[in-house]
Amino acid sequence: MSETILLVDDEQHIIDLAKMYVEQEGFDVESAIDGNEALDMILNHAPALVVLDLMLPGMDGWEVCRRVRAESDVPIIMLTARDDDIDKIVGLELGADDYLTKPFNPRELVARIRAILRRSGRPVENKESGAHISLHNLTIYPERRQVRVAERPINLRMKEFDLLLTLAENPGVVYSREKLLDIVWGYDFAGETRTVDVHIAHLRHKLDGMRPVIETVWGVGYKLDTD
Repeated sequence: MSETILLVDDEQHIIDLAKMYVEQEGFDVESAIDGNEALDMILNHAPALVVLDLMLPGMDGWEVCRRVRAESDVPIIMLTARDDDIDKIVGLELGADDYLTKPFNPRELVARIRAILRRSGRPVENKESGAHISLHNLTIYPERRQVRVAERPINLRMKEFDLLLTLAENPGVVYSREKLLDIVWGYDFAGETRTVDVHIAHLRHKLDGMRPVIETVWGVGYKLDTD
């Protein structure tokens, strides 16, 4: 069964153009033209991914993203008409997975959709599999994509999990922001290193009380401190 992509934009010609390219790649496409309609479709119809314009009538894209993130981990690509870092940073802090600036190449949109869905793929849980990484009170089950801190289950989003796993696989190794972007988001990701900082901040908040801690190596990047 094809995965459904939800396109949210109040400009019909943008929806029509994006829909043509996305459907050519084998996806089903639904669309919404305002924030309230989009929120209802996301929460009640569970699309595989959402392409969400920021400037929407009624409820704007930022508010839609905030409300969705309270209920769902569905991947979100934000569209912004301004080449303005603050839009991108706010979107990422609210939980967006990626962004594109209008006007965009529809082929690039399709490539971003495929990359995010590929990285968000979660294997079926195998109850027989006990393979895990254990460091102090942190336990990670890579195949299950599960994390526990002091036996307390922690709900992480896709990239938060991938960031933590990358650091935990080589504790004590310092990763630059650029290297983490390459590993977690992929070499073709057009975002900025600020993206890493935002997701690390989310991780630290969710993993409160975790040992080892995620340490900032000033001027370089991050590592999982084993001391």
